[in-house]
Amino acid sequence: MQRETREHLFLEFTKSVCPDCGEVVDAHILIKNGKVLMKKRCIKHGYFESLLSSDSEKYLDSYKFNMPGMMPLEFGTKVTDGCPHDCGLCPDHQQHSCVGIIEITNACNLRCPTCFASSEGHDILSLDEVNYMLDQFVKQEGDPEVIQFSGGEPTIHPQILDFIRLAQNKKIKYVMINTNGIKISKDENFVKSLSELNPVIYLQFDGFKKETYEKLRGEDLLESKMKAIENLEKYNLRIVLVATIQRGVNEDEIGNLVDFALSKKAVKGLVLQPTFYSGRHPDVDPLNVVTLHEVIKHTSEQSKNGLKDTDFIPNPCCFPTCNASCYLYVDDKEVRPLARVVNVEEYVDFFMNRSVADLGQIKESLKVINSGCCGSSSSDNTGMACCTIPVDLKGIEKNIKVIMVQAFMDVFNFDVKKVMKCCVHEITPNGKIIPFCAFNNIPKYREEVNMYYRNKIAK
Repeated sequence: MQRETREHLFLEFTKSVCPDCGEVVDAHILIKNGKVLMKKRCIKHGYFESLLSSDSEKYLDSYKFNMPGMMPLEFGTKVTDGCPHDCGLCPDHQQHSCVGIIEITNACNLRCPTCFASSEGHDILSLDEVNYMLDQFVKQEGDPEVIQFSGGEPTIHPQILDFIRLAQNKKIKYVMINTNGIKISKDENFVKSLSELNPVIYLQFDGFKKETYEKLRGEDLLESKMKAIENLEKYNLRIVLVATIQRGVNEDEIGNLVDFALSKKAVKGLVLQPTFYSGRHPDVDPLNVVTLHEVIKHTSEQSKNGLKDTDFIPNPCCFPTCNASCYLYVDDKEVRPLARVVNVEEYVDFFMNRSVADLGQIKESLKVINSGCCGSSSSDNTGMACCTIPVDLKGIEKNIKVIMVQAFMDVFNFDVKKVMKCCVHEITPNGKIIPFCAFNNIPKYREEVNMYYRNKIAK
């Protein structure tokens, strides 16, 4: 009898969760037909398979960007039951908090068919509660990089401006508002008040088709989105556009999203997020979902700005298969990805243990490059080095933009080793700091917050 060769390559072993009961289960990461798959088995509910990547070669290549993490100043919990049950952060967690998220309300002015938070409540946090949560963030992190006020819809919270001011007084470098933009589109006085504080506006913007918004948000919001951008531009607020990319909905709009973001001076970045099926979402076939490497491929094929797959670099801060970024120099004449100018592997420490690249260090590296760009020690009379980035780098920060692909996990592709390197963290009212993908896939964490609200109301 002739023995058969397996139809897949076994890559590694990890832990995941059962999509039906949520129990932690063993999982195998496999390579099959050029794709990366997860296969896992629950003793109660059987086998499950999900797609992790559409390109196994790029998935494996990203592993070389996996770098040592940085510990927080303090840990919030002890190791007792093992990952993913000890979040807070526990000593087994391999990365500090680059981005802290505070859901200041579970109320929302939309009922999106796709909503990882299933927002439909009416609870809000007080100034004292948010102050305590920020203090816990600072206590564990020391010098936090990013705090993001989210929800629900944070702009409908009556104290949102006070929260922004509070976070800035605690010297947090970037204060972000994660918003659907509806209030911003309708209330110019509110936008003017925001401009006095100058937070970064993390604006939900999924595409340009009526059908896109109807499927993802439940109604046609394009006019509202464009008006929000107009109001933000008027008051010189910094914008990061955030698009949910979902199979059969808006994959064909990725190039237009990229080109639009690069054409708008007020838009400093674009985040493309493949749908992760947590919270409220449509039915899904986990073997037919949009993946990080597919989004990058669509970007290079659809954008009119000549981007390439190689312009996107895995982020060594989180697990490198979760995020990839393309930093670009953009002016009125051209769009130049920095990965074509800077030796990325030589300067990879610019991206280590941070969610936003150190633009000051990028500027210094460009100075070195411009002093001898492409083997030349001089520029032409246009004031440009031969890589066409200005020799005089004063104020270059305003010309740097980023396109980021962020792949969060759901119960179908949940991978404990990736959670352990996560640097995007939810801050809960009781002061715990919990990796984003654990918070949205391990039921007890969001339930603890729901219980907090119920006890608060009972009092």
